[in-house]
Amino acid sequence: MKLSTKGRYGLRAMIDLADYSEEVPQSITSIAMRQSISDSYLEQLMAKLKKAGLVDSIRGAQGGYVLAKNSEDISVGDILRALEGDLTPVKCSELGGNSECSGSDCCVTKNVWKRINDSIQTAVDSIPLSELVEDNRKIRQNQGKEIVNCEL
Repeated sequence: MKLSTKGRYGLRAMIDLADYSEEVPQSITSIAMRQSISDSYLEQLMAKLKKAGLVDSIRGAQGGYVLAKNSEDISVGDILRALEGDLTPVKCSELGGNSECSGSDCCVTKNVWKRINDSIQTAVDSIPLSELVEDNRKIRQNQGKEIVNCEL
């Protein structure tokens, strides 16, 4: 499975937002600047995250974005699903797809796809945003840097 820039940039933006919005809401411009993401692209990502109930927007001069939940209650899986959609690695009726597979009864590989899918879902759902925020703070303290321009 390969994640698009939506998932990669969106996860970085959520780490940034969780880290900096504890005291004041964060503007698109400030997050975009720290994370080297274009303002317009980040606006699109934030709209999806807002629709998924992961962020809230606050209007006004001191407005911006804040997390809609505690960072402990948001998983990497929540973020990636909001931005990427379904995370299943292949289309397979055994993985909850709506399509019927004529070869399902004799398919040897369906168990492979199910195990891979289960591993992916377990992994992304077991990592809370708060853990990544703590890792980011440690990196910043040790190196004086943000998580910027890192490829997943």
